[in-house]
Amino acid sequence: MPKILVVDDHAVVRSGLMMLLNGKHGIEVIGEAADGEEGIQAAQVLKPDVVLMDLNMPPGMDGLTATEKLRKLMPELAILILTMHDDDEYLFRAIHVGASGYILKSAPHDELLTAIRSVAAGNAYLYPTATKRLMDEYMDRIKNGENKVTYETLSEREREIVALIAKGFSNKEIAEQLVISVKTVESHKSNVMEKLGLKTRPELVKYAAKKGLLNFE
Repeated sequence: MPKILVVDDHAVVRSGLMMLLNGKHGIEVIGEAADGEEGIQAAQVLKPDVVLMDLNMPPGMDGLTATEKLRKLMPELAILILTMHDDDEYLFRAIHVGASGYILKSAPHDELLTAIRSVAAGNAYLYPTATKRLMDEYMDRIKNGENKVTYETLSEREREIVALIAKGFSNKEIAEQLVISVKTVESHKSNVMEKLGLKTRPELVKYAAKKGLLNFE
């Protein structure tokens, strides 16, 4: 019987999930938390098999940061992201910080149960359309003959700029942090986008997440 900890900043959502899951379908809800920090504390005390983790939980610690910290503290813990965000950027960030699965709050109850059982058994779970998008992107890259060692062609400075852009820093902020001119940042950015074959900021964020260049603490 998987033991579940529910982490969400909305009391109504937590109550609904507990009513839906507790004592049914071979699942036991053993606790709840209103933000990431509470979730980390509760997980260490209660020792759940699976944490259902929301992403955005203002004003406390968000789900991505909590997931990353929990994975370091409790490597064997399964963390299933349960969110309203059907968004590639959030998906890749969740995978990067160590989430075991990613499912939408709009998913049918049966799908949520399947996801919980899957991650509790040590497997990964992505909702069907996310899996298809990842597969489509992978196949597109193969068809386009993407150079697998493209990242290796970037200079150390270019790699720094990739990470900073993906984290949301403006050109001016990057220039100040690296003690270079804004024009130099723009030049490096242009070279990076050309080398990597990228056109938009979301594409760069996904690329950076895949390469392990982001730290969301």
